[in-house]
Amino acid sequence: MDIHQLKVFVSVYKNKSFSRASEEIHLTQPTISNHIKALEAEFDCKLFDRLGRTIIPTKEAEVLYSHSIELIEKANALRETIGQFKKELSGKIVIGASTIPGVYLMPRIMTEFQRKYPSLSFQILISDSTGITDSVSKHELLLGIVGAKLSNEQLNYIPFVEDELIAVSSPGLGKNNIMTLKELITLPMVLREEGSGTRKVAEKFLESKGVSLDNIKIAGIFGSTDAVKQAVKAGLGVSILSKFSVADELEHKILKEIKLSDIQMKRRFYIVTHKKRTLPRAYDIFLKYIMSETKSL
Repeated sequence: MDIHQLKVFVSVYKNKSFSRASEEIHLTQPTISNHIKALEAEFDCKLFDRLGRTIIPTKEAEVLYSHSIELIEKANALRETIGQFKKELSGKIVIGASTIPGVYLMPRIMTEFQRKYPSLSFQILISDSTGITDSVSKHELLLGIVGAKLSNEQLNYIPFVEDELIAVSSPGLGKNNIMTLKELITLPMVLREEGSGTRKVAEKFLESKGVSLDNIKIAGIFGSTDAVKQAVKAGLGVSILSKFSVADELEHKILKEIKLSDIQMKRRFYIVTHKKRTLPRAYDIFLKYIMSETKSL
């Protein structure tokens, strides 16, 4: 028994005719007969007595009719209620993000999304790429955005926006704004902590040119991009950072870019989800939205 069968039964009951019910609900008479037979088989009773061209509801049909009307009304009300949820998303979306996407990309995207769905709120948990990946893997987070693709067969990595790592220094550090990588590493370096996506990617690029951290004079290691930027501004050393993270400083000449003539360091951010988790509707809509926004970033 399903709601559709009950709707067919109600139409036959009200019209006291298979042919009129057929016209009302736009089904063929054989289809209507099959639905009624299915209900009769399920309840093990006769629902209509057929007297020539006339049909008369049985006592069982009278009982079923009153309950059918109630069930159909409840189904319609439920459909309407669910429809309201679809029209207006509400609740909280919790996202884990590594520093660059979490601090420098997501606020703008969230603001635009919230204009479309004002009843939604956001919570962004900032950690390094390793921490975010672990949280998604352990089902502590449904959605993460990271700056390094780590090997984990349980996770989906969806390509997000492209970023470029650039060398930066304080404005007063020398006059040479173009260097080779070997020239750059003669200067003291300021780095992010181990586990940082930015550091992992920078190390891979350095290694591809035969440079390891053992060859570099490390002036300081800091646990956040902002701390690294402050150290570079103060003249502690040079650093390799996301172009997104230093856009304002470069524009206002608080930092300067040292262009590297022999290497270009680009990487992609990834949206991380667990392969065995189904995203709730609000998360799924937000995921589709941020994927469409990648073109404007």
